Amino acid sequence: LHFFSTCMVALGTLFSTFWILSSNSWLQTPAGYAMIDGIVHPQDWWQVVFNPSFPYRLAHMALGSFITTCFVIGGVGAWYLRKGTHVEAGRTMLLAAVAFAALTVPVQIFVGDMHGLNTLKHQPMKIAAMEAHWHAEDEGKGVPLVVFAVPNEKAERNDYEIAIPRLGSLILTHSLDGTFDPLTSVAASERPPVVPVFFAFRIMVGLGTLMLLLAWVSAFQWWRGRLLQSRWLVRGWNWMLPSGFIALVSGWFVTEMGRQPWVVYGVLRTADAVGPQSAWMTALSLGIYIVGYAFVFGWGIWYLVKIIRTGPKPHEPAPALDAGSHTPARPLSGADEPLEER
Repeated sequence: LHFFSTCMVALGTLFSTFWILSSNSWLQTPAGYAMIDGIVHPQDWWQVVFNPSFPYRLAHMALGSFITTCFVIGGVGAWYLRKGTHVEAGRTMLLAAVAFAALTVPVQIFVGDMHGLNTLKHQPMKIAAMEAHWHAEDEGKGVPLVVFAVPNEKAERNDYEIAIPRLGSLILTHSLDGTFDPLTSVAASERPPVVPVFFAFRIMVGLGTLMLLLAWVSAFQWWRGRLLQSRWLVRGWNWMLPSGFIALVSGWFVTEMGRQPWVVYGVLRTADAVGPQSAWMTALSLGIYIVGYAFVFGWGIWYLVKIIRTGPKPHEPAPALDAGSHTPARPLSGADEPLEER
């Protein structure tokens, strides 16, 4: 019953994710609507729900959530092994996490690449901010991949840039000399904030790369029969426990800050969507949200840590029944005499 309830909660959460991400994706890539007298009217609900970015965002987010859970399970299992407690459970948790991550992380990278190509088509300035791509390159030169830089938005350039020639073109256009729109192709007021988008994207991609390396090296060592004896790999899984959460939050920074200055991309600006509330009312509302979520999140973390430290309970066999006992096979309906007579 407990396992069934767990599955139902997970399934219900996945169903709610469908509609949440559909709504958010419509804000990113609106479709199936008509603008009549300055008001957006739905015209085709199929296009509204299954808007251009929704399938990619749903797959990317669902896989990200599964992988996040996978690394939590693997991290806890590794912690048990390092502490020498609940060793059998820790071994099972770590091996299951390695197998799942080795298969799903490369799929997630592929889905992320497809999502990026979709974003390039529908939100080119978001991609330009992610890559800190300021100016068009000379014909045939290709766009470099900026590994690290400090974007300078005032000067419209990158400081301390480390870049790999043509790799940006190869990743985003699948061609060594392909091009895409730079940030300076639009006015400064039409661009998203470059610095947070640029660095958040690199945090997400960097953690994804570390996840892939850890999963594949662990799988190789498992095949060789040396995984559980490798202290540095077990420790690596322990350290990578929060990596999925950090990657998810970084990805959402890219998604939401990258669509600025729009609430509905190309339709409604953020500045035009601001309500008439005063500053103190907005601050009060935000403060209540922060306190409420901090309490719920803090209590949840405390409870999870408590469960992890306690560890799994050992399996207890059902108590043996004495001969002649009148225990029903199922509640009440299996009793062979009235309760009052027993």
